[in-house]
Amino acid sequence: MTIAVSILDLAPIRKGETARESFAASVALAQSAEQLGYRRVWYAEHHNMATIASSATSVIIAHVAAHTSTIRLRAGGIMLPNHSPLTIAEQFGTLESLYPGRIDLGLGRAPGSDQKTMFALRRTPSSADRFPEDVLELQGYLSGDTRVPGVHATPGRGTNVPLYILGSSMFGATLAAAFGLPYGFASHFAPEMLESAVAAYRSEFRPSAQLDEPFVIAGVNVIASESSADAHAQLVQAMRNRVRAFLGRGRALSDEDADELLSSPAGEHVRQMVKYAAIGTPAEVGEYLEAFRKHADADELMVAHQSPTTEARLRSVELLAEAVAASRAL
Repeated sequence: MTIAVSILDLAPIRKGETARESFAASVALAQSAEQLGYRRVWYAEHHNMATIASSATSVIIAHVAAHTSTIRLRAGGIMLPNHSPLTIAEQFGTLESLYPGRIDLGLGRAPGSDQKTMFALRRTPSSADRFPEDVLELQGYLSGDTRVPGVHATPGRGTNVPLYILGSSMFGATLAAAFGLPYGFASHFAPEMLESAVAAYRSEFRPSAQLDEPFVIAGVNVIASESSADAHAQLVQAMRNRVRAFLGRGRALSDEDADELLSSPAGEHVRQMVKYAAIGTPAEVGEYLEAFRKHADADELMVAHQSPTTEARLRSVELLAEAVAASRAL
């Protein structure tokens, strides 16, 4: 497999664990990824989710950066309508100043949570309408060519932190093409429009100061284990956990309850979220990812390791590295 592979880390909070333990696991994952030769780890902004600790995305990036040396760390992404462009420019300008050459900034326009949380964030449904303008404003702060006369990001000005547009629809694809930015498609949980969005992005791409040619990143789920049976058993448990998170509505669901919900019409959305998943031994995972790369027409794969325990997730990271090490493509 001759393609770059990066890792998506949502800083999951496992059952019985704390956010502090989640952050320690994120540091361990990034340190392992760095030693194994991965180029990047992504961190995503989510809110009001009891099982995800990456809500303060710039803070967790700073923490992980302080405990690693070379690996690039990328917001994947900051939900820009939740923030002012100046604030994000200052945050990521600070990160780039502290850890030069290691910071990337992926941007999305979704709220990263539900309607009530949107209100708590002081975001309105119309906030997303300004996303294109906000991206350009942010870009101006980071380049030093501000679009708001007399206002500059300090730190941030002149850091030129690379920007990426992230999405799961045609909107993000066409916007990334128009702005000449790399495009990441969230096919690890929203697979429906992958092919059409990537095709539109590639056909409409216009070169920019940041990027000469289109660059596509596609998300894919992975569970790698020494045995195929164990990997598939991990997937079953991961799916049960996902049902509890999305359909449990605060109830304590047994495995039987979760399986019943998963097999019901209500569970169809949860099942579709893992449409693209490489599950099995390193050889099986490597073979699947090569086929997925071609299917997605991707230049980089963003891998979401779905193993239900920290130990199994770290092992999956190691085994995936083994699967692609021969090509030196990590």
